[in-house]
Amino acid sequence: MKLVIQQCLVSPVFQEEKGGVEQVPGDTKQAGGHGPQARPGVPSRPGGPLPGDAVPRPEPAGHAGPSAPLPSFPRRSPAVLAQSAVLHRFRRAPCPRPRWAAPGRGLSPASRCPAPYSPAAAACRSSLTPPRMLRAPAPRQALLLSALLWRLAAAGYEELPTAVNITWSSINFKTILQWQPKPSGYFYTVEIHGRTSDVKRKCVLTSETECDVTDVLRNVNETYTAHILSVMPMEMDNFEEPPFAVSEKFTPYSQTVIGKPEIKDYSQKGSKLTVVFKDPLTPYIFPNGSFQSIQDIFQHDLEYKLYYWKDQSSGKKDVTTKSRTFEVSVDSRKSYCFYVQGVIPSRRETRNGQESTVLCTSVGRSILDEYGTEVFIIIAVIAVAVITLAIVLSVVLCKRKKAKKARAVREKELLNGV
Repeated sequence: MKLVIQQCLVSPVFQEEKGGVEQVPGDTKQAGGHGPQARPGVPSRPGGPLPGDAVPRPEPAGHAGPSAPLPSFPRRSPAVLAQSAVLHRFRRAPCPRPRWAAPGRGLSPASRCPAPYSPAAAACRSSLTPPRMLRAPAPRQALLLSALLWRLAAAGYEELPTAVNITWSSINFKTILQWQPKPSGYFYTVEIHGRTSDVKRKCVLTSETECDVTDVLRNVNETYTAHILSVMPMEMDNFEEPPFAVSEKFTPYSQTVIGKPEIKDYSQKGSKLTVVFKDPLTPYIFPNGSFQSIQDIFQHDLEYKLYYWKDQSSGKKDVTTKSRTFEVSVDSRKSYCFYVQGVIPSRRETRNGQESTVLCTSVGRSILDEYGTEVFIIIAVIAVAVITLAIVLSVVLCKRKKAKKARAVREKELLNGV
């Protein structure tokens, strides 16, 4: 707190005249009036009486003044006047102490200033304004109410269950956080904490048990943990930290799964098998708006393997490349099947990505080999069913025709007998 120290310096000015002592500026009355009067041997005080002197009361409105002037005081010797002037020139008036600087004194700051009818008194009062930084303490009722609300919030949070079975599911850097159980009467809020990044909130006040956190994991080399908070609807207004569960650590670069490559084209010409594929795409985009691929993020850490084998055979062969095209030598008389898989050799876990769709060439293959025995069996069953249905219908129609003829013969015989 900045204390204001004020010094009230009184420097009276005396000027001797033949008619007596001159009234000092600040007195409201001339000598001989109803203002402060000079006493014998004591010069008049500029700016009014000092603290402790009797303060003259103001005249009531309409007062016409005394009927006769007061008698003038006798002249004082020059030696007495000079001595009094020297004493008053170096005399200091008591400086007022602000109320906030001297608590419990019972005297107002204004009572310590000079007489109220002088310019010094006005300047003194203007300096006694308390600093704006001081504020009244909060009411006791408000403190009690805040404590009660805090206690109620803490009691409510103690009964909330926390999330369990928290898992990270990430494919091609699209990451989903999942947990249990389904909330009832409360909500979940997900906080993502990174080692070097700020805390980010996702899925605030959700009633689901999963949350897509892909957009807050853009730094794929950062290690993250998820805090799943169990909160009430008024969570933002509570002072108590809600209960929460913490997930295992997750680093997207080393833990996301490589998705299925897309086979764009393949062919088998003679003894040469050619396979062209496309990198999986990630949810992250370049400044121009195009999506980044897995190859754009992993660079030289990513490899692809082509697994191929003779049709209707169990022996597999593989070949590795860092490009997007495979060319291998095969038997020109046989058809081959194959699939492509992404691999990151530097990883200890989840090194192999997802396998692409299995495709096969059709060199030297019959229709039965192309479509399989299952299709042939289905066609045979359908043909037998159609033939059986045709035979049944023929028999039913033949019987109905014979029955109709027999009925007609009987009716004819009856008519002839009549």
